[in-house]
Amino acid sequence: MLNLERLRTLDALARHGSVSGAAEGLHITTSAVSQQMSKLEREVGQQLLAKNGRGVRLTDAGRLLAEHAARILSQVELAQADLEAQRGQVAGELRVAAFPTAARGLFPAALAALRAEHPALRLRSCELEPENGVAGVVRGDLDLAVVLDWYNKPMPLPDGLVKAPMLDDPADVAMPVGHRYADRAEVDLADFAEDEWITWGQGEFCHEWLMFTLRSKGIEPIVGHRAAETHTQLGLVAAGLGVCVVPLLGRHPMPPGVVTVPLKQRVRRHVYVVWRADADRRPSIRAAVAALRAAGERVAATPGPTPAS
Repeated sequence: MLNLERLRTLDALARHGSVSGAAEGLHITTSAVSQQMSKLEREVGQQLLAKNGRGVRLTDAGRLLAEHAARILSQVELAQADLEAQRGQVAGELRVAAFPTAARGLFPAALAALRAEHPALRLRSCELEPENGVAGVVRGDLDLAVVLDWYNKPMPLPDGLVKAPMLDDPADVAMPVGHRYADRAEVDLADFAEDEWITWGQGEFCHEWLMFTLRSKGIEPIVGHRAAETHTQLGLVAAGLGVCVVPLLGRHPMPPGVVTVPLKQRVRRHVYVVWRADADRRPSIRAAVAALRAAGERVAATPGPTPAS
């Protein structure tokens, strides 16, 4: 009889590609991963792992069993979802992630509402960039992730995921109050060809979007500073160190000395929540999606800030 937890360990190894990655994804030690795999090899009577430099790789038998393990675990997830749906109870553990501004702008209200309405639900949250959030849901490390893409740069989703829109998040340009365009009713990104940009970290989805968008307008952007958090970017703007694109979500409160001006071509991020299709019937998933969408509706209804002085 194959042990389900050992199959879960094998599946994590196949998905993460390393013992350390599997241990991190399963929240266990690397020695526990090795012990589980040794026991599984004894159970099946075949070698499942082989040394590969300093790491390991799956043998042919290991890859074959890992494919079966993925299907078995998916069926177990479906069975658990069906049982939860039959009980109709929002209970157990729910692991959620969001990109930083969504974690700041949506999680406090949504998670507090979930805790108040469903005290038997244990919530675990973290901040992750959109690509990492999607990967965590695919791997099974997360139950839900709040992610985004931009109006002109969609993010493809892997098969097996379900998504629900939360809000369209409009973005303006933030600049110091003394900037030459601070009193304009609207601006174009091309107006800032000579300005230094304050942007997100290298390789982050939003940074890549900004570089792609500016270059599509024939502008080679001057990147002066990088910061993951919106309020760090706005603090640098307030100090007169450059301009940045600032979405509505997570921008409040605006620091003194910063003005936001709308763009002529309306720029929006699409914010949505994703989860695995095989968990679609879990009441806890449905309750969390509803709470997150309600938080998104409140943000969308928030009036824009008055320009600071």
